[in-house]
Amino acid sequence: MMKNKTAMTGGEAIAYALKQIDPEVFAMYPITPQTPIIETFSKYEANGLVNTEIIRVESEHSALSAAIGASAAGSRAVTATASQGLLYMFEVLGIASGLRLPIVMPVANRAISAPINIHCDHSDSMSAIDQGWMQVYCQNAQEAYDMTLFSLRLAESVYLPIMVCIDGFFTSHNLENLETYEDNLVKEFIGEFNPKYNLLDTDTPITIGALALQDSYFEIRKEMFDAFLDVKENYLKISKEFKKIFDKEINFYEDYYAKESKTVLITLSSTAESSKDVIDKLRLENKSVGLLRPILYRPFLYEEYSKALENAENIIVLERSEGPGSFSPIYKDILLTAYNNLKHKPKIFSYVFGLGGREITQKDIEDLLVSVINNKPKKERYIGIKE
Repeated sequence: MMKNKTAMTGGEAIAYALKQIDPEVFAMYPITPQTPIIETFSKYEANGLVNTEIIRVESEHSALSAAIGASAAGSRAVTATASQGLLYMFEVLGIASGLRLPIVMPVANRAISAPINIHCDHSDSMSAIDQGWMQVYCQNAQEAYDMTLFSLRLAESVYLPIMVCIDGFFTSHNLENLETYEDNLVKEFIGEFNPKYNLLDTDTPITIGALALQDSYFEIRKEMFDAFLDVKENYLKISKEFKKIFDKEINFYEDYYAKESKTVLITLSSTAESSKDVIDKLRLENKSVGLLRPILYRPFLYEEYSKALENAENIIVLERSEGPGSFSPIYKDILLTAYNNLKHKPKIFSYVFGLGGREITQKDIEDLLVSVINNKPKKERYIGIKE
C-alpha cells in the first residue's frame, strides 16, 4: 500500500485528515492551541481542495450549535476547540449526544481558567467525560491523523459524538514525521454517510429538540447510555477494516510491557512517549516495569484494561488533571478496574503533574517509578510542584 511520508504538526495532521474526509460542514472559531487546525483547513478551502461549507461563527457555543444543526440535517459536520472554548460549549455538549449526532471534534487540550493559561493539561476534556461524548487521546501527530479518520467511522457507527484529544503545544504545534494515506484509500475507508434520520427528509418527518417530560425523558436518555455499550464491538470491527486498508493497528490502549510487569505506569497522550524511554532504561536494569496508555478513554472498557494489569502489583496513575474534592478521573477508573475485574488487589498510587503545561522530566518519571519499586512511594501527589 502506498503511504506518503511528510512532516506535520499535530494540528496540521488533524486538518489534513479532515481535508481527506471533506465534511459537508466545518463550523469554526479560533482558540489557542486549537487554531492551527482551523487555519490549515481554511487554506485547503481557500485553495479549492475541499467542498466543505465553512461556517465562521462568533463563539465556540455557536460553533458546536452550527455543527449540531448541520448534523441533524444529515450532513457530516465537524468542529474543533480547546479549554474555555470547550467550557463555553458545555450547554450544547449534551444536546449533541442526546440527539445521537456523530460529530467529530478535535480538542487541543489546554488548562482552564482562572488564572488564564494557554498551555497543556487535560482539565478541559476531563470536565466533559460525563456529557455523553466518546473520547480518544493521541500521543503524537501520527496518531492524531489516524484517530481522526478512525473516529469519524466510529461516531457514525454508533451515532455518538467524539472528541479527538491532543496535547496543546506538545502535539498541536510540534513538527513530526508521519505517514499519510492515499485519498482514494481514505474515501474507501470512510465511505458515504447515509444517516438514519434527517431533519430535512420530508418523506420521513421527525422532531428535533422536542420537550420530553416524566413519561419519556428517562427512556430517551437510556437509549443514549446504551449506545456506549455498542462501542466496543464497533471499535473492533472498524479496527479490522483500518488494518486491512491501511495496514495499521488501532487498539483500545497501548500495552508497553504492562501485562508482564509488576509495576505499571498509566498515563495519557504525549507524556507516554518520554515515559517509554524511562521504561526501557529501567528494564535494562532488570526492573519489572511497563506502561499502559489509554487511547479510548470514554467509554472506559474496564474488562479490557484489566487484561493489561493482571500481573501488576503496583499501579501508578500519572495524570494531567485533578478531581477537586474527590479523586483524579483516571485514578477513579483504575480503582474500579482493579476492584471489579482483578483477582488480586494491587497497590494503586495517584499522582498529578503538568498542570498549566509545566514540564515533567524523564528523571521525574524515573524517580517516581523507582520510589514505588523500592516500596517508598512519594508522599507528595503533585509531581514538580514548587516548594
